[in-house]
Amino acid sequence: MKYVVYGAGAVGGVIGANLHRGGVDVTLVARGAHLAAIRERGLRLDSTLGSTHVDVTAVASAAEVEWTPDHVVLLCVKSHQTATALDDLAAHAPGTTPVVSVQNGVVNERAILRRFARTYAVCVMLPSGHLEPGVVAQKCHPTPGILDVGRIPRGIDELTEAIAEDLRRGGFESVPRPDIMAWKYRKLIRNLGNGIDAVCAPGDGVDVLARLATAEGELVLAAAGIPAVTEAEDDERRGDILRSTTGPWQPGGSTWQSVRRGVGAVEIDYLSGEVVLLGRLHGVPTPVNELLQRVTSELARTGGEPRSLAAVDLLGRLG
Repeated sequence: MKYVVYGAGAVGGVIGANLHRGGVDVTLVARGAHLAAIRERGLRLDSTLGSTHVDVTAVASAAEVEWTPDHVVLLCVKSHQTATALDDLAAHAPGTTPVVSVQNGVVNERAILRRFARTYAVCVMLPSGHLEPGVVAQKCHPTPGILDVGRIPRGIDELTEAIAEDLRRGGFESVPRPDIMAWKYRKLIRNLGNGIDAVCAPGDGVDVLARLATAEGELVLAAAGIPAVTEAEDDERRGDILRSTTGPWQPGGSTWQSVRRGVGAVEIDYLSGEVVLLGRLHGVPTPVNELLQRVTSELARTGGEPRSLAAVDLLGRLG
């Protein structure tokens, strides 16, 4: 199969680079200075082994892809960018093209399914970074990450196994999962710390804020009757595969990186904001996630300095 990695940031860039190195046909869709840098000198992949330049094809939009029946799209943009990406794909990719949500959050799959019948999802466990045009960081070694895949709305099929096999060719850990959304909802709960990581300086109150945000997430999933794998199951899957490494990159999760790059918008509405939405739908108060949603969005919108707020001050605002 041939892969179009739509969104070549931290996750998409690391996936695309490793697939290419594994002999898989890959085209990256990137934009702006990042696209220009990749076209000029290749995509630089930083890891504990050093830096490698990957000479991979990069285009600006789906219009530049020479589509075939063998193409599969790995959609790797942030959740707030999904609608624009799907408009582009729907205008140029054949309607039979499989589209795989390789994204955090839990609403992208439904959006894809409205436009493409062959919809799949990946639960992303891939510590990575992207702060500089043309450069992505692989923060785990030797296995870059865990990318289990399943079909939407449920189940597995031949393509699920084929995608998992190709991901393994790229060095990733990947198995088909018929209940992939249960894994993605657990990942959503883990991602409730993203806003804290982006806006709060390390120190007193950070752990308390994270525990409160997580507790709200657990309550709304229970109230909504949404199945999720347990924290223990998730920990067992991760095991010692995701080994943290030191390297030429700054520590920080995906939301922190977006604020650090000054892009002006982050996907917090689809992380903490998803808990807020479910809480409002099912009568569960979610004041912690509401506050995290507001302050993270404001910091990104105003170009504020990441980790410039004190967790104890946010706790004070909560009473």
